[in-house]
Amino acid sequence: MDLEHPIVLFDGVCNLCAASVQFIIDRDPTGVFRFASLQSPEGQRLLTARGHALPKADPESVLLIEGARVFERSDAALRIAKRLRGPVRLAAVLLALPHALRDPAYRFVAKRRYRWFGKADACRLPTPALRARFLDQVPGQIESR
Repeated sequence: MDLEHPIVLFDGVCNLCAASVQFIIDRDPTGVFRFASLQSPEGQRLLTARGHALPKADPESVLLIEGARVFERSDAALRIAKRLRGPVRLAAVLLALPHALRDPAYRFVAKRRYRWFGKADACRLPTPALRARFLDQVPGQIESR
């Protein structure tokens, strides 16, 4: 796997997750990250190839694939933040804390994200300019901004 292009796997119907992908794109001007929804065939293929199996419906974690390693929950979010531009990079210092302190907060938000932020009927399709950064094209997608 190409270490220059870590892959972010996200819940494709979660509004919070879609906003998070847009947040990453806005702070990744050199286009380091690639993206795939967890519900897509490509997302499922990537997971299966690495021995992971998350449910296609209501996945509770963003995943980050860096080379042969897969990071989830707060590890994924903070490792992503570490590679972005701007003050969000400072969040990476939280990686020094143990999972027992970081992951409960992540799970708290993850379990409530549909209620708080809503759920789309279909995965959003990236704009033509960003399509190359998305590894999957799922039928029924809707255009993002």
